[in-house]
Amino acid sequence: MTKRHVTLPESAEAGVRGFIDEVDERLASDEDTCQVVKEVLIDLHGDRDAYEAWQSGEPVSNAERVRLQSYDPCNSTLESEYYAEKDEEKFRRSKHLQWLWRQFDATPMADNVEFALRFRQMMANHLFADAGDNLRIFKGVTMTYGHNITVGDNTVIHDDVHLDDRGKLTIGNRCSISDGVHIYSHDHDIIDQTDVTNFHTVIGDDARVTYDAMVRAGVKIGEDSVVGARAVVQSDVPAHHIAVGMPAKSIKIKPGYEDEAAPLDDGPSTEKESRRIDDELPDDLEQFDEFRRTPRSSE
Repeated sequence: MTKRHVTLPESAEAGVRGFIDEVDERLASDEDTCQVVKEVLIDLHGDRDAYEAWQSGEPVSNAERVRLQSYDPCNSTLESEYYAEKDEEKFRRSKHLQWLWRQFDATPMADNVEFALRFRQMMANHLFADAGDNLRIFKGVTMTYGHNITVGDNTVIHDDVHLDDRGKLTIGNRCSISDGVHIYSHDHDIIDQTDVTNFHTVIGDDARVTYDAMVRAGVKIGEDSVVGARAVVQSDVPAHHIAVGMPAKSIKIKPGYEDEAAPLDDGPSTEKESRRIDDELPDDLEQFDEFRRTPRSSE
């Protein structure tokens, strides 16, 4: 391997360990998550004095007020908040944790790799459906909810990855998700783009999805397979295959796996429909079309 082990100076390590443990314990307690997130962000951004002065009635500009009140996730909205099929009970908590994640990444501390990786591991333990051990999640990773994501042990997710868990997303053990990858778990209808179908998208153990690739909803990336840079994966990638292109096609089997991998000439296939997730919307749902279009006549 070409990497080496790196540690923080002991004086810095003590502060990092103490802070992460403190936030972890508060999030695991019965304390209101919204309140925990707000206080953590106020202190991370060094705004405690200004916040308390505002709370005590001192005048602030409109811009400063927007900044100070935005530390509270209850004063924010996320795009996923508008999704009609979301689990409202789970989202109430995951929204607050996702706000902490995103705002932490906006601080200078997010570039301190040793600290930031451990802080995101702690947040993932609380946010994801299941978070494995020794996760290395880098800066700028975004997600739809977070609570529909399962990640195995020793997986690396690099900068600026988008994990869409509007449906369900499972990433296995020892996976590598490279910078700029987008993995989706929902599709839009070709006629009516407001009609959304959710799926379970799966990244198998030891798989690598490399730079700027896109994985479509409901696809399964087989174990120990490789998706090439900027590939667009629209069908399943068999185990031990290397898939490249737009759309991605298997071009090679990893050396040594020729006898156990599916043949190259089998062609693209997918069991996407078996990974479909059917959602039931409430009867009293008040829907809106963000494009403000007139519905197409059925006549």
